[in-house]
Amino acid sequence: MNSALPPLLELRGVAKSFGSLAAVQGVDLALQPGRITGLIGPNGAGKTTLFNLMAGTLVPDAGEVLFAGQRITGEAPERIFHRGLARTFQVPRPFPQMTVLENLMLVPGAQAGERFWNNWWAAGRVAREERAIRERALAVLDTCALAGKAQQPAAQLSGGQHKLLELARVLMIEPRLILLDEPAAGVNPALLDTLIDRIVALHRGGIAFLIIEHNMDMVMSICDPIVVMMQGQVVCEGTAAQVRADPRVLDAYLGEMPGEVSA
Repeated sequence: MNSALPPLLELRGVAKSFGSLAAVQGVDLALQPGRITGLIGPNGAGKTTLFNLMAGTLVPDAGEVLFAGQRITGEAPERIFHRGLARTFQVPRPFPQMTVLENLMLVPGAQAGERFWNNWWAAGRVAREERAIRERALAVLDTCALAGKAQQPAAQLSGGQHKLLELARVLMIEPRLILLDEPAAGVNPALLDTLIDRIVALHRGGIAFLIIEHNMDMVMSICDPIVVMMQGQVVCEGTAAQVRADPRVLDAYLGEMPGEVSA
């Protein structure tokens, strides 16, 4: 990838505290377009708080967040989402009684059918738009290996399928960057392989990812660069080999990093 390109997402001196707890402390971070970046660190390092600051769920106490060169600090999460910066959650949040297909069709904003009178005065426009959204949703479900589940209630999906549904939902807005919060958590090995394959394929299609993950095999195999957080700060960033060799990372993970022998 061309590192000379301007950052897709940039954090400048971002900080966030909760009372006396400094969860994020003056983080500077630049994510390049077209990369799968890993974000790792011990529990309580500030990773999810950092995600929430990027996605607009939290507003930083200091610093600023820029996406595609535009300042998004303090913007509503929905506005940031429709700019093309999407996120998934560690615990998926589908509408359980709606079908998998319906969960996707709800995502695009400002649909004509949302205006009550359009269903009478612009019925043709509403129908055409709904057909287009349905076609896109079916294509996305196929991409995410969920085409066979389209008409099932989301509540009937397995844990791993819920992770694929989370990914499918954010793909409905054709995002430029997806923040994945522990996508491997609770996923069986077979479905995890499917999920990883989809992430890599989407990356090849031009989508950038930032992934919080405790599955070090996954991180080391698909992420470059890898960013390491500890106690609210970024302590190192580099390739898998560089991160594995950093003594601070080894201490944090008790020597359990892939490719290392435990004492």
